[in-house]
Amino acid sequence: MKEQNIYILGIESSCDDTAASVIHNGKILSNVVATQKIHEEFGGVVPELASRAHQQNIVPVVHQALKKANITKEQLHAVAFTRGPGLMGSLLVGTSFAKSLAYGLNIPLIDVNHMQAHILAHFIDEEGFDKPPFPFLAMTISGGHTQIVRVDSYFDMTVIGETIDDAVGEAFDKSGKILGLGYPAGPEIDKRAKLGNPKAFKFTKPKVDGLNFSFSGFKTAVLYFIQREVKANPNFIEENLNDICASIQYTIIGILIDKLKLATKETGISHIAIGGGVSANSGIRQALKDGEQKFGWTTYVPKFEFTTDNAAMIAIVGYLKFLEEDFAEQDVVASARLKI
Repeated sequence: MKEQNIYILGIESSCDDTAASVIHNGKILSNVVATQKIHEEFGGVVPELASRAHQQNIVPVVHQALKKANITKEQLHAVAFTRGPGLMGSLLVGTSFAKSLAYGLNIPLIDVNHMQAHILAHFIDEEGFDKPPFPFLAMTISGGHTQIVRVDSYFDMTVIGETIDDAVGEAFDKSGKILGLGYPAGPEIDKRAKLGNPKAFKFTKPKVDGLNFSFSGFKTAVLYFIQREVKANPNFIEENLNDICASIQYTIIGILIDKLKLATKETGISHIAIGGGVSANSGIRQALKDGEQKFGWTTYVPKFEFTTDNAAMIAIVGYLKFLEEDFAEQDVVASARLKI
């Protein structure tokens, strides 16, 4: 495609955030997210409630994205949407809307893999943020996913390590639930960890061969530890909360960094990019920066708003696929377990 004036609408609805974004030649013009607060009282995302909220939010969110970008829908060159992975009901709302809009406007439809989008968010044109050179290693960490991916080009990606049970975000949230913190617990643990001693309490790291991860045993260890200590001192959590959070975060970060060290050793690749909601964690960001000094890494951390689920990352993939004329047919279907 030689055209240099390309507008792509990106739509993201894989979980509990309804998002829309407009990208113009690689630069984000708008990035609108409607967050669903209703799940907080349940301590996790309720799929049925999520899909209903998407139905209510998607039209106003898309309208707002176009308005903020100062364009009309008739100026769009294509509609990109999250095909998967994610919650099926949520994905269906975004997929159906994107297909209808593209059909109505008679413009191309572009399906996007949510996990690829987290990685390719690094290629949004954003002042002050460098783009990783190929090949690089991407660590995608979120509430539903933990992966290390070798990235040789925009669409040549190989998963070289992933969790065999729970994701890192779940480890944060379930640990927080045990401590009586609200949902999502990750940001609260991060905040309290800054005030605590990371070596106050020792949690063992799960032993998993190769580059794969496991967090289910870690969650169980935290549960048993808290139960034991509270039995001896009913005020244990209250008196030690900052230290407990710091120790939990320190252990989780140690698990991630150990696997990255092994991945760089095995692949010989020292460029490391992170993505996904958990990459907003300040401790993980600092550990990566420290890795530049300790291990000779060059690390890439996206702008904060592009780390959690957002439509800007869907839009950039849409733009890159548009340049290659890689379009979807109208019979494309959502997939809850889509692989990279």
